[in-house]
Amino acid sequence: MNIAYTIAPGRGDTDLMLATLAETLAGKGLRLCGTVQVNTERVCDGPCDMDVLVLPDGPAIRISQSLGKESHGCRLDPDALERAVGMATQQLRAGADVLIVNKFGKHEADGRGFRDIIAEAISLGVPVLVGTNGLSEHAFLEFTDGCAQMVEPNAEALVEWVEATMEPA
Repeated sequence: MNIAYTIAPGRGDTDLMLATLAETLAGKGLRLCGTVQVNTERVCDGPCDMDVLVLPDGPAIRISQSLGKESHGCRLDPDALERAVGMATQQLRAGADVLIVNKFGKHEADGRGFRDIIAEAISLGVPVLVGTNGLSEHAFLEFTDGCAQMVEPNAEALVEWVEATMEPA
């Protein structure tokens, strides 16, 4: 089973790293599916806006809700996330070399989000690379039954892992 995950230490670093990786892999001619996240800081109204770009070339979907600068609740728009998952699933079924999932987070830990597409990609033999964080790492490892490989959060290691999955067995 070709599934790996990575966790970058800084806030938003995993998002930037996976977006850069997607550009690199697309430049190598790989057919990508999944999502990468782009965060846009908001000066006046609290935390950043979160958008995901459905690979390989869009659309971008806003997955955050503006709840006001005093809000501390979850800003995820679950309907928008599920729309992105649906589009990524269509891309997977059209043919892909790699599935990139920007984040296995609370939504996935609760049994929703990208779980089904990850399972489908694995069943199709498509390598899966997932970003996660320390809060969701345990749930991700439980979901993968401990079979996911941790890859260092740097471009070279991630490209090496993807290229190794492309080599004939």
